[in-house]
Amino acid sequence: MPHTNIEIPEKLPLHTQHEIVAFPYMLFPLYVTSREVKTFQAAEEFETFIALLFENPDAVNAAPSDPQIGTLCKVGQIKLLGDSRYKVSLEGISRLHILETEPAGGITLAHCEVVHEFVEKNLVSEALVQSLNALLKIALSHGKPLPDDVMKMIDYIDNPARLSDLVALYVNLPNGDLQGLLETLDPLDRLKKVYLHLTNEVQRIQVKNEVAGEVTKRVGKNQKEYILREQMKHIQEELGDEDPRSADINELRRKIEDAGLPEEVKKIADKELKRLERINQASPEYNVSRTYLDYLAGMPWKTSSTDSLDMVRAEEILNEDHYNLKKVKERILEFLAVRSLKENMKGPVLCFVGPPGVGKTSLGKSIARAMGRKFVRISLGGVRDEAEIRGHRRTYIGALPGRIIKELYRTGVNNPIFMLDEIDKLGNDFRGDPASALLEVLDPEQNFSFNDHYLDVPFDLSRVMFITTANQLDPIPGPLKDRMEVIRLAGYSSEEKLQIAKNFIIRREIEENGLADRNLTFSDAALKKTISEYTREAGVRGLQRTVSSICRKVAKEITQNKPARILINPDAVTELLGPKKFYNEVAAEKDRIGVVTGMAWTETGGDILFVEVTSMPGKAELILTGSLGDVMKESARAALSYIEAHATEFGIQSDAFENRTIHIHVPSGAIPKDGPSAGVTMVTALVSMLTGKAARRGVAMTGEITLTGRVLAIGGLKEKVLAAHRAGVRTIVAPERNRDDLEDIPDNVRGDLQFIFVTEAAEALAVVL
Repeated sequence: MPHTNIEIPEKLPLHTQHEIVAFPYMLFPLYVTSREVKTFQAAEEFETFIALLFENPDAVNAAPSDPQIGTLCKVGQIKLLGDSRYKVSLEGISRLHILETEPAGGITLAHCEVVHEFVEKNLVSEALVQSLNALLKIALSHGKPLPDDVMKMIDYIDNPARLSDLVALYVNLPNGDLQGLLETLDPLDRLKKVYLHLTNEVQRIQVKNEVAGEVTKRVGKNQKEYILREQMKHIQEELGDEDPRSADINELRRKIEDAGLPEEVKKIADKELKRLERINQASPEYNVSRTYLDYLAGMPWKTSSTDSLDMVRAEEILNEDHYNLKKVKERILEFLAVRSLKENMKGPVLCFVGPPGVGKTSLGKSIARAMGRKFVRISLGGVRDEAEIRGHRRTYIGALPGRIIKELYRTGVNNPIFMLDEIDKLGNDFRGDPASALLEVLDPEQNFSFNDHYLDVPFDLSRVMFITTANQLDPIPGPLKDRMEVIRLAGYSSEEKLQIAKNFIIRREIEENGLADRNLTFSDAALKKTISEYTREAGVRGLQRTVSSICRKVAKEITQNKPARILINPDAVTELLGPKKFYNEVAAEKDRIGVVTGMAWTETGGDILFVEVTSMPGKAELILTGSLGDVMKESARAALSYIEAHATEFGIQSDAFENRTIHIHVPSGAIPKDGPSAGVTMVTALVSMLTGKAARRGVAMTGEITLTGRVLAIGGLKEKVLAAHRAGVRTIVAPERNRDDLEDIPDNVRGDLQFIFVTEAAEALAVVL
């Protein structure tokens, strides 16, 4: 059957474009520029015909077919748009052979011939038309249906050429493939190609619809459950009977959203919350997961307290709460000064070392009050389980985070003052080493991502100010000690104790014992008597108990209707407390041969000790008693060897060591003693016994001795001097290398004492004997 003959002019305006491939019987718009619209306007002179040619931009280097196949179109309406472009309405008429082109007045003209298609009806063509018709209806049933008039038109089309062009427009093919169909001039061949393309399209649509159906089914189920759940929730709210489980989970969800969790932590929390929704509420796992989410959402990830940076006010608070302690107060003010200049500074790690009762723990509270921060204290004494620090792993019911995370959760801020009390009392056993677990906590270079075993997510501890306390540094492991800035707090002198009692202790104890309205006062003499005769310690805890005892006895007298005391004087102290408990060992004793006053450092401060030496007939041996440690025993042997080597210089008879047993004893034998600082004291006691010269009891000595008689430096001079001062000593013999330590000793104590610094044992002997 021949295609209807179309008469066209010999030349036609040619428009080449890259947007669409135009087919016969196709109505479509084309958007062109003001320069391109001239070609379409020129169609008026060519019976409104125009030649349209598609150029594939992806096949620029391909050799053009000769002649090229385009589309004969009729130009309809030309409309100017608001953006200086034109909309041209076109109708596809037939295929064209474009033979050659030539420019003409700003446009391109093309010599064209209409392609005459001829299809002879036979069984093959009819079968292909019917198959394509059926396949198109299948495709339409799966995809977007065409209008009814188009569907009826398709049923009546029996021309393979027209049907193939119509179906080619429906199939979603790339422009390159569409151009290939346009260039296929044999209608039967074109029909076969369209049939193959449509078959692939139908298969693709079927797979897509199957997947979409499954997804819709699942989504529909979830949506249905969501709608039912929301309706149930609304009904329960109206009845005032909300499901406790749902309310609990919703509350958790709100807390998680408001907590400001870091992105990676938020993912973990959301995942755990979804898991919680699937767990039966009766299951033990429900409470484990519920508690974990509660901790995760309740941690102060971004919540901080505002620091009070008023330096004057901070200093006033520190002075209100504590007497003296200049170094500690100066360090806190330095921190505040730096904090006012740099907002995101890392919290320091301080270690207060000193005897009991000097105010280490209460100092932490004062620092928190001065800085306007919350205060947290945990005691590490006797802690042997690593899980106390790092928490338990969530592998069993009852697991909890460590004390660090637990206290931060309780305070609700990420920058409190965190006091780790008694860090030197940590232990370790089969449950781990807590001191090693603290290495990460107390290192500002690591604790920004502290990982508690329970939370199992990093938490930033770098803003926390850690303060640790210890009575002595030796038990603290070296790596842990290296992470802390050590500040030593020595004991108090008698004058400092007097001021502390007047300014702090008396006021507090009168209040505590119900005597606030009784106008009870203590005289200075009564306080001095209490300090010197009823207490002997480095701190003021014993003094506080003694003052409390006096207040209690006064309260007892008031309840027994006895005359109310208004003034506590020395006589009243004796009457209320009984006989004195401590005597001035130095002032009460006379100078003796072979007895020398020494000084010792203990974890409760300083103390004085006496080295006693005697000799008796017997075999040449040295006996050491008094619970002496190995180092102290070695000092005694070194002292004896030094004296034997220099006997003639000290006026000792050469036979003084023959057939004589020398016995060195340090009283208070129940108390273990160790250390090298009694070496020069032992030398002096030995020389005193061997020469028969009495040692001055009012002179206290300290210093390590060598075999050649040199006196080496010792530690804890301040504590030793304060103890000697309390005991009534007025002259101190110390190593020359410790002269600089005098700066740490209070001025009132330094003024009461005479210091003699020596480098050789002979110099010390000249002072004491």
